[in-house]
Amino acid sequence: MANLLIVEDDVLANESVCEYLQDMGHIVFSAYDGEQALELFNSKEIDLVVLDIMLPQINGLNVLKKIRQASSIPILMLTAMDDMDTQIMSFDNLADDYVTKPFSIVLLGKRITALLRRIGKTEPANIWSYKDIIVDFSGFSAEKAGKLIDISPKEVQLLKILVDHTGVVLTRDQILDSIWGTDVPLNDRTIDTYIGRLRKKLGLDCIVTVKGIGYKFEAVR
Repeated sequence: MANLLIVEDDVLANESVCEYLQDMGHIVFSAYDGEQALELFNSKEIDLVVLDIMLPQINGLNVLKKIRQASSIPILMLTAMDDMDTQIMSFDNLADDYVTKPFSIVLLGKRITALLRRIGKTEPANIWSYKDIIVDFSGFSAEKAGKLIDISPKEVQLLKILVDHTGVVLTRDQILDSIWGTDVPLNDRTIDTYIGRLRKKLGLDCIVTVKGIGYKFEAVR
């Protein structure tokens, strides 16, 4: 997909954003202060930056200015500062978008996808609909009755595998290998948990449990 630089000094926030974006298929580099961010930017081929404003060493606005001296790649500002002056200052320094904390990681993912789409760094849209559900398999997002659903990339991948094999029974092992690969030590119950989440979040009545084997997708329109 794309090479992303995540600059956030809060370790847990940084790790959760990076994990989510990696699940979306991106290559992610993380920095925890302004100096580290500029070092990574200058040494890696970066397609997009998610940049916090309140950073140690060099603050985010100064990092933004330095990056803009060398590149026009999309930069999304991520900060707890929601005052108008800070937002205006970010856009005056040529930021492309601005997200305030606390934020929905799903919405952040959609904004990143939208920015990447502008520079041709996303796959063509792969939209699937069922009743009042719309899922963007390439953008890893979903809506139900017009409302954005808090869904993870792994849940989207699971649904896509089932939809791509409509009417075919897939074993839990087949699903595990397709999504996580053979090197990740997970058990069969992991799939049961993810199926339960999909059913609850999207209200799907088309994922059928085949006792003792696995699951299959049966579309009933």
